Amino acid sequence: MEKFLIDFKERFPEMAHLDDKMLQAAGMIVEAMAAGHTLFACGNGGSASDSDHITGELLKGFKSLRPLKPELKEKFSVYGDKGREMADKLQYGLRAVSLTSHPAFTTAFLNDVDGQLIFAQQLFALGREGDVLIGISTSGNAENVKSCFMTAKVMGVKTILLTGKDGGACASLADCEIRVPEQETYKIQEMHLPIYHTLCLMIEDHFYGI
Repeated sequence: MEKFLIDFKERFPEMAHLDDKMLQAAGMIVEAMAAGHTLFACGNGGSASDSDHITGELLKGFKSLRPLKPELKEKFSVYGDKGREMADKLQYGLRAVSLTSHPAFTTAFLNDVDGQLIFAQQLFALGREGDVLIGISTSGNAENVKSCFMTAKVMGVKTILLTGKDGGACASLADCEIRVPEQETYKIQEMHLPIYHTLCLMIEDHFYGI
């Protein structure tokens, strides 16, 4: 895991001081996933895309192809050539869910109940004690992310905040804060990408080796 953190620090020296926080965040996620728990992610606007990006890297191979074990491939072989083809293409995934990816639910709940609770409601329905939530807010003040963090606290879900220099209102609710040294939204978002790419590499390396 740490080789990717070393590479990150060399490529982004302005964020080298975040290494302990990133190691903490990766450790939280690895511990949860090793116990069969799920990683959730949420954010707004560009950070919603980041939420999808994070989960997308974990649900399939990122740097590692994660091929199926022979005994599992054998089970697919009962379906003949199609089954063997599927077994050669399917990859092991890690349990990760983006709370930004359910538009039918989101629009219904926003219209019928309360738009500030669209992430909180999903976490309440899908989350379990021992899961982990990554909340992304450049200001740290997004109300729907804050509400989701509050729900996580009630449920025993660990929380990781990706944010900007100030941390905002969500900082006091997070178990792990990763604050990048910028204050403008687009600059914060530019720094978030290499952070979560590195976290995904660290997590994948732990489970599958790279």
